[in-house]
Amino acid sequence: MSGNDGKTSRKLKLWEALALSLGLMGPTLAMGGNGQGLIDSVGKAIPLVFVFGLVGVALIAYGFIRLTRYYNHAGSAYALVGATVGPRAGFFSGFALLGTYVFFSICTLAALGAFANALLAALQHGADKPYQLPWIVPALAGALLSVYFSTRDTRTISKVLLLVEGIGIVFMIILTATIFAKGGAPTTHVDFSSFSLDGVGFQAVAAAVVAAFLSWAGFEGCATLGEETDDPKRNIPLALLGSVVLTGALFVIVMFAQTIGFGTDAAGLAAFKGSGNTLGALAETYLGRPVALILIFSAVLAAFGSHLSSVATASRLLFALSRDGFGPRILGALDSRHGQPRNAVWVVLAVTAIVDLIANLTGRPNIGTGDLAIDAYFHFAIIGSVCLMVVYLMVEVGVTRLILSGQVAIPKWELVIPVLGMAVIVTALYFNLVGPFDPFAAPVLALAWCALGLLVTLCAPSMVRSIGNRLAGELGAPSKS
Repeated sequence: MSGNDGKTSRKLKLWEALALSLGLMGPTLAMGGNGQGLIDSVGKAIPLVFVFGLVGVALIAYGFIRLTRYYNHAGSAYALVGATVGPRAGFFSGFALLGTYVFFSICTLAALGAFANALLAALQHGADKPYQLPWIVPALAGALLSVYFSTRDTRTISKVLLLVEGIGIVFMIILTATIFAKGGAPTTHVDFSSFSLDGVGFQAVAAAVVAAFLSWAGFEGCATLGEETDDPKRNIPLALLGSVVLTGALFVIVMFAQTIGFGTDAAGLAAFKGSGNTLGALAETYLGRPVALILIFSAVLAAFGSHLSSVATASRLLFALSRDGFGPRILGALDSRHGQPRNAVWVVLAVTAIVDLIANLTGRPNIGTGDLAIDAYFHFAIIGSVCLMVVYLMVEVGVTRLILSGQVAIPKWELVIPVLGMAVIVTALYFNLVGPFDPFAAPVLALAWCALGLLVTLCAPSMVRSIGNRLAGELGAPSKS
């Protein structure tokens, strides 16, 4: 029964847990804005890069699927790593994951501001200088909507997320089918050489796979609903598997359609790279302006849906950490009416709004895209993504240790899967950090956040032991099955 005792109700169905993961990944957001940055490094081979990205994410998903088969907790990786590696590692992972979703909450509000202005410009078709709002205006409007939705029953949030992504996915499928039916761009047609990496160096491929891999960031979001889901040891692993399989097929096919839709020659790739919203641009070419407007509007909804999921996940992590001894006790309580961590939600939203407001007022970060909202989106997304890579690495260490412990009936040969997953993560981290040192670079700031978590872990051993005891009492030992 929900209440102020910090216990959540088991009531969510499989589709609702899956909706949280889909909403957090934001397929419409990913497909409309994550391909442009890969053109310079791999050219027309973007679809194959996404195939490689899917393989990497599948290796990482294995760790979550295996661990959630035995453990479920509102802290997700925080609890999974704590139960398998130890309380210090668990707290460190939880702190890094909290940073991930707070920064995702910040960046998705900035994306909402950018896409809202793109929609506003599209509605002024033919205007030389379309009217634009300061991006913080739609962003703060989104934050106010989040105050309402994020403090309602989790079922309501799941339904909103499923509706948001459903709209975008339906129109992406229609657009993709139309591009294939019309044979792609008139100059290059359906070009399967997009699945070739000839002439592309390893560093370029690795860097591009990292960018593609980040499109799946958030697939593990449903793991935070372990305490609220019916039959969690069955439904959470299924939701994790479903989110990776469904989005994997969607991402590869849609990216291929977009590549051949623009054309695989120099002119087509230049158009792809220069598009502010690739789905909207292609929809206007292949389906007409009304559908383009619908897809751009869907991108706005997808940005809000991703923000809503980020707030939901960050607040549950803050709730779980505070309930277990880190942070004010008031943040570890649930409201009696909806069973939601309302106080934690308000803290996450306050931090999000303040950071975005400062970014808007100062004009920073400025990474040179020409759109300060997009600059803020990419900068804070990179910070969150690098934090997430650290968390994924800890999860792979956790499942490796669980297999070696002999506590569960997992064949030893399966060790190769998390080991390969760790190799993918280390490669991803390396290619996100190479280059001239800049103390304000997003990857450096991400590692600084993780270092702060490590410092807290080392300096507060009694708190860590308390958290470990709480985890042990709530999760228990894994079953052999």
